[in-house]
Amino acid sequence: MAKFKLRIFAIAVLHLCCLFIDLTNCESPPKLEIYPTNDVQRKPVGKPLILTCRPKVTDPSLVTDLQWKDSMNNTILPKPNNNYYPLYDSKGRRLPTVVGRNQPPMYTETLPGESLALMISTLTPQMEGKYYCTASYANTEILETSVVIKTYVSITWTDAPENQYPILGTDYTVKCEVRADPNPTVDWMRNGDQIRTNDKYVVETHGLLIRNVQESDDGVYTCRAAVIETGELVERVIRVEVYIKPVITFLPTSMEAVEGKPFATNCTATGKPVPEISWIKDSTQQNVATADRFKVNPQTGLMTINRVSQDDYDTYTCIARNDAGVIDSKTKLNVLVRPTVFELYNITGVAMKEVALTCRSKGRPAPAITFRRWGSEEEYVPGTQPDDDRIYLDQHFDNERGESSGTLRISRSVRTDDGLYQCIARNKGDTAFKTGHITMEFPPDFSHMKDLPPTFSWEQRPANLSCLAMSIPNATIEWRWNGKQLKNGFDQYLKIEGTGPRSDLIVTPVARQYYSVYKCIATNVHGSIEHDMQLKEATVPGNVQAAMPRGLTATTITFEITGPATELGLPVTAYSVQYKEEINPDWSTAQNRSWSPDSPYIVEGLKPQTAYTFRFAARNQRGIGPWSATRTQSTPKRSAPEEPRPLHSPVQNDKEEPVVVSPYSDHFELRWSVPADNGEPIDFYQVKYCPGVKVSGTWEELAKECRSTDVIESTSFEMSSLSGNTYYRIELRAHNAIGFSSPASIIMKTTRGVDVVQVADRQVLSSASIVGIAVGGVLILLIIVDFLCCVTVRMGVMAAMCRKTKRSPSEIDEETKLGSLYGWRFPLPYCSGQLVKEPPPSPLPLPPPVKLGGSPLASPLDEKQPLHSPPGSIKKDSSLEFDGKFVHSRSGEIIGKNSAV
Repeated sequence: MAKFKLRIFAIAVLHLCCLFIDLTNCESPPKLEIYPTNDVQRKPVGKPLILTCRPKVTDPSLVTDLQWKDSMNNTILPKPNNNYYPLYDSKGRRLPTVVGRNQPPMYTETLPGESLALMISTLTPQMEGKYYCTASYANTEILETSVVIKTYVSITWTDAPENQYPILGTDYTVKCEVRADPNPTVDWMRNGDQIRTNDKYVVETHGLLIRNVQESDDGVYTCRAAVIETGELVERVIRVEVYIKPVITFLPTSMEAVEGKPFATNCTATGKPVPEISWIKDSTQQNVATADRFKVNPQTGLMTINRVSQDDYDTYTCIARNDAGVIDSKTKLNVLVRPTVFELYNITGVAMKEVALTCRSKGRPAPAITFRRWGSEEEYVPGTQPDDDRIYLDQHFDNERGESSGTLRISRSVRTDDGLYQCIARNKGDTAFKTGHITMEFPPDFSHMKDLPPTFSWEQRPANLSCLAMSIPNATIEWRWNGKQLKNGFDQYLKIEGTGPRSDLIVTPVARQYYSVYKCIATNVHGSIEHDMQLKEATVPGNVQAAMPRGLTATTITFEITGPATELGLPVTAYSVQYKEEINPDWSTAQNRSWSPDSPYIVEGLKPQTAYTFRFAARNQRGIGPWSATRTQSTPKRSAPEEPRPLHSPVQNDKEEPVVVSPYSDHFELRWSVPADNGEPIDFYQVKYCPGVKVSGTWEELAKECRSTDVIESTSFEMSSLSGNTYYRIELRAHNAIGFSSPASIIMKTTRGVDVVQVADRQVLSSASIVGIAVGGVLILLIIVDFLCCVTVRMGVMAAMCRKTKRSPSEIDEETKLGSLYGWRFPLPYCSGQLVKEPPPSPLPLPPPVKLGGSPLASPLDEKQPLHSPPGSIKKDSSLEFDGKFVHSRSGEIIGKNSAV
């Protein structure tokens, strides 16, 4: 029985499972889905598109024949495997094939997940329609779904330039032509505000009409296009710049120029954009900018003629042109004739004979002609010259033809008459110049070679004996040696290069006989001359005559060297020194140093308190001379460094000491050279700088404002936060383990800036004058305060004096017992009228008074008063302090607050 029941239960469960499977299959029948899932796909023309068809079935492996079809039920094929697809242009011509790049406009492609994609490279309006995705499922059921593709043309700007230029005073339509399908709607905005049709603006189909354009219409406009059906919204930003027609603002009615001289004139015009200006010559209608002698600046309107001609006489038109319009105006150019030199020939003369230089000129009136030597301002006068009777100037005039001539005659000419001569032609219009040359022929001359030193050689080195003859015409040169004429091939060790006017004899002295005298002979049509040239064997320099120490520190010695005795030989190129400690007898371990002859002779790196032996030698190209001038010198003990040297060039003033001027008003960079450390390394530099003034010719520092800084491992320091137009005294000291060097001091002045200190005003007043003015100012302030208290509340010194004249003697005696009136104080600045007893002084420290000229500024009456007095004291503490800008009162009684000097 139990087994039967169990069997019945199993059968029931099996039926339930089958029923569940059937229900599941009923809820999810096999189908195809297209992604994106919208039934209608609206896409813009020109864009790519992908539609994916994906089976939604229980077993994807049962899906077969998955494919896409167009609206004509044509199967869309997949892309070929070789990535090749023939393409054609609009005329049916086949386009070149690029493997891997050409592809059909529409094809299918299998994607992962058993999906099939419809790929459209570029969507066209012809591709609109319904597309189907079909498949077979389990070979028994046909699956199919579809999607509709609709296209539209996106917003495209066909005529909407981003920069547009209306003309002032005209009506102008800002272009904004747009194309779209469906048709778009267009509106306009300016500065974020929408533009509506009104008296100023009219919104048109393809633009915005602006009536009577003004400069205020400049700006940025926004053309906005929208397609309601597609929801597309595009904006076009258009910059509108108003152009203004040109206006000629300056042009002379007539102009005057001098022939042969440069000339310039202006034609100025305004407009927007800046007009381009051109000049037209009316008679030829030629744009003068194309002429050789003319130059026109089209921006400024400047017309320049580099050399005026008579043909330039004419009427000229100035034309100003820009994108807004064109305007012109006329002027006339008159040309004056100036002198011109039309003949001046170079001439050649022979020494001791007459030469004549003639110059011819023309002009209106006929010019007067004279001459002068080139480089001299003195002109020759007509007739015989007063300082040289060999020279005569002859002048001739032809006023009818406007021509003149001048002849400069030189009798008994000499070589020095050779040179350039300037002909000067003058008339009322101007002056003309032309330069000619007088060439003087003369026989050869060796005077420029008479002081030349001999030529040196050694160790068979070739030597060049160069012979140059000065002559006109050029001379030919030959060489002789021991009475024999030299030619190439005469001796293999003698070679000649050049035959004149320069000739070089190259000698290779392989034997002593070649160190000899060679004769150079120069010849031209006017004569002959000879010159002896000597070849000598070079030797090393002689002994150094003396080497005296002139500068001595713990580690350095500066020598003054007197070279070898003067003789005709190779020049000294260097001096050398060997030095060693005196206790060391071996020179092979000595140290060496060399100097050029024009440098300081300084030996560095020596030991302090050590005796050294030095010896010196001179060197030339031949070699080094003997060691000589031996001397022993001891270095001093270690000491503080030498004084550093600031690297600044002060400006010398005749009445004051030199001052270094800073190019800045608030900072200054101090630079210096490293001094000798005298045996101990320099560990830091100390820079101290103080502002100051000159009072009655004496430098007085403001010590309270001095600043000091230590500088480590640097040879420069920037002084910052300085005052403008102020003098500073700068002290620089070097420090080592021994101590400080002596200070190097300079005066520096800053330039005038926004922080100007009126130094000049300080210099006018002496210290006594400043103190007197300060005390006088304080007293005047006290009198004014006392007078106000007397008038308002009847208290103070004046009020007390008035009451005292009316009181009895007993009251006066009582006041004496109570103490002086000055033992009390009024509670300034309010002066309440009630006497308040002076409280004990506060123990707060007071800053020391500023010193000027070494003494504090204080009232002479208070010199012996204690700094603080007990209450009721007859005498009050009072002192005045001057901080360089203000006078301060230090007392129990408020005298004046920051009283200005």
